Amino acid sequence: MAKQLSQYALRMLENIPEQYRPLAEIMIKQKYHFVGRHTVVKKCYWTHAAMVQRRFCYKCKFYGIESHRDIQMSPTAFWCWNACLHCWRIRPQDLGIEADETRMPFYDPPELIADGIIKAQRRIMSGYKGHPKVDPKMLEEALNPVHVTMSLTGEPTLYPLLDDLLGIIHRKGMTTFIVTRGVRPDVLASLYNEPNQLYISLEAWDKKSYEYFNRPLVPRAWELTLETLEILQSFKSPTVLRITLVKGFNDTEEALRGFARLVNMSNPTYVEVKAYMWVGASRERLRRINMPSMEEVRSFAERLSQLTGYPIYGESRPSRVVLLSSISKPIRHGKGCPGGRDVLPGPGEYDELDNPEVSY
Repeated sequence: MAKQLSQYALRMLENIPEQYRPLAEIMIKQKYHFVGRHTVVKKCYWTHAAMVQRRFCYKCKFYGIESHRDIQMSPTAFWCWNACLHCWRIRPQDLGIEADETRMPFYDPPELIADGIIKAQRRIMSGYKGHPKVDPKMLEEALNPVHVTMSLTGEPTLYPLLDDLLGIIHRKGMTTFIVTRGVRPDVLASLYNEPNQLYISLEAWDKKSYEYFNRPLVPRAWELTLETLEILQSFKSPTVLRITLVKGFNDTEEALRGFARLVNMSNPTYVEVKAYMWVGASRERLRRINMPSMEEVRSFAERLSQLTGYPIYGESRPSRVVLLSSISKPIRHGKGCPGGRDVLPGPGEYDELDNPEVSY
């Protein structure tokens, strides 16, 4: 099977400890690019859409992130403290690999990761050279990324040198977003170098729903999540509760009121209500009908707004996401989208983007 890989892919695979190579090989075929032994970079759908269609991610519209200059990565390709039903990633256990998913038995230095993800992104984006639909200026910008989103796969707070990694990336003049399940409040509370924006991803609203849907691999994971929510107000950077709406699971009145309590307890800067998407390995555990429509996402967000007092500031129909904000004007972390629609309409005013069938 390994012979089917390119020479570049084989070189990446050589760096991976033998135990994890079967998983890494599948990820490489899924277009993940490995940096060192455990860090991955992958081109986002919206990066491609920005380059060839001038269509941009909701992060651009809401927060000014330049979709074509955003590195989507994770420093923890193989590890997480949850086995969530909606997760798209392939776990080591799916391939019969006996490995402790909850801790990193090895890790690379942050300097290697910071330099490596930029090189990997440049390699990925260099494939657009000569593309007839790509603006040369946008390509030049894409080859010089200015933002790093740590989400992609795995739990980023398990990387032991996360604080150092953030500091190095910031010193390179780049901004950072971290998406975490909030299971490491100790790590988040000890960060000297905060990300420019911190996301806590939620699907459950209480311990029972969490145990069922998020399938924690460690004890007290729900209690740890609550501890994270309790310290959110201590962060200087903007914070986000991202509620992934799964039709037939957390779109009930009970869930709605449970999420409202979590919002009122943690007082994040923003709340995002975003639709679950039926992709990757999650298709083995959930069904297509578990994806809510944009209208269902909007209805849920409107009711949540009423319960929490957070006004609705905008939506992105292609991504099926609605933004609620505690501040009058969301903080922008970049220049926004060149020639794209990236300006929020204002409280209570909705605008619909083109091509609503496409949603990632």
